[in-house]
Amino acid sequence: MNDDLVQPDRGFATHGHAETEICTYVVQGALTHEDSLGTKQTLGRGSVQYMTAGTGVRHSEHNRDTEKPARFIQMWIVPSERRLQPQYGGMSGDNEESAEKRKNQWFHLVSDVKSSYETPVKINQDANISVTEIGPSFSINLDVKDGRQAYFLCIEGHVEVNGEGVSDWLDPHDAAEIVGPISLTFQAEEEGAHLLVVENEGRGEDSRFRERGEDSASDSD
Repeated sequence: MNDDLVQPDRGFATHGHAETEICTYVVQGALTHEDSLGTKQTLGRGSVQYMTAGTGVRHSEHNRDTEKPARFIQMWIVPSERRLQPQYGGMSGDNEESAEKRKNQWFHLVSDVKSSYETPVKINQDANISVTEIGPSFSINLDVKDGRQAYFLCIEGHVEVNGEGVSDWLDPHDAAEIVGPISLTFQAEEEGAHLLVVENEGRGEDSRFRERGEDSASDSD
């Protein structure tokens, strides 16, 4: 996951990708995407650009605004299958309908093509991406089930995090790894908060912060 801030009239020149699912959530300004499939699209705040790189695709990303920066969160996810046909798509989020869907509630943006979830974006992996913009002092819950894990990002604002055995604060750009089963509550301060979560199968096996088990401890003796 990258948190990118692109200055006015700057961007990333044409480059290639393969064998990955790429989801980009626009936070600020507008992001223009062009690719070797012939696609060109500009999307603003709350929007999602997604791409199956598959067997190979080349693309560029630019902030064409000459005065305002653009900020976006880009997530790279390993696909469930290889040698997929390259594909691009986008969901516009800078409108009243989308803004209302993420206001004080989780807006489920991305899900697996094999799942029954009805989301604006479908990718080739068991991964769910949701966002919310909560108001001043508003609180929202997040439940991560047993056998599932999540990567949580505080995009904007400050939130207090509480749950069983958990009490902490997250500031803008702070992230947290969450391993289920667990239920957490996030409460915003006076300015509200903009939050994103990526949820998938797992028990934190790859977490850098996973506690060492008894076997690991005994091996070091």
